Amino acid sequence: MGLNSFQLKCIAVITMIIDHTGAVLFPGELMFRYIGRISFPIFCFLLTEGFFHTKDVRKYMLRLGIFAVVSEIPYDLAFRGTVLEFEHQNVFFTLFMGVVMMYALEKSGEWQVKAVEVFLAMWAADLLCSDYRFKGILLIAVYYFFRERRWIKHGAGAAWNLLWGQIQMYGALATVPLAFYNGEKGPSMKYFFYLFYPVHLLALYVISQCLQTVQ
Repeated sequence: MGLNSFQLKCIAVITMIIDHTGAVLFPGELMFRYIGRISFPIFCFLLTEGFFHTKDVRKYMLRLGIFAVVSEIPYDLAFRGTVLEFEHQNVFFTLFMGVVMMYALEKSGEWQVKAVEVFLAMWAADLLCSDYRFKGILLIAVYYFFRERRWIKHGAGAAWNLLWGQIQMYGALATVPLAFYNGEKGPSMKYFFYLFYPVHLLALYVISQCLQTVQ
């Protein structure tokens, strides 16, 4: 019973597609963005689960880092209409820094050191201008520190979404599927999910250019 990580990824991917479709093709239709807010909390939740279940954290970080770089041009094309710019980086950079932060936290003992490590990761996300910036790192930290306290974890995750108000408050709805997580992995299609991100962004860019040509 419940939802495994594969099913949660499917929910996250579907809502992400809706979000990005709205942002690229229908920027005036906020309903797409409301639904899309569900995806990021699920990805952050699964990131922490993946961190604790992976056999090799360094390879996990390497994969995220590689796809952060690979996804940047499709990301910039879709959302900025240019091949490369540095004012806003894709979400893989945020997830990569989140894993680096958790890796450092696992090596630390004193809470003061852990607090500094979280702050540095938040600062780095802001400096790099990665998606969700310091807020994204903060959510990953919430899921990391409260991983073993189920209802506190979900409550804090929902509060994170509500804290920023406006569109992001709808991300609190992600708490519903996350509450049904059963701790199981499900079918393994990790590279599909990694590859899907840059591919769907590139597809959206091509569609947007075709629509502009027709108009």
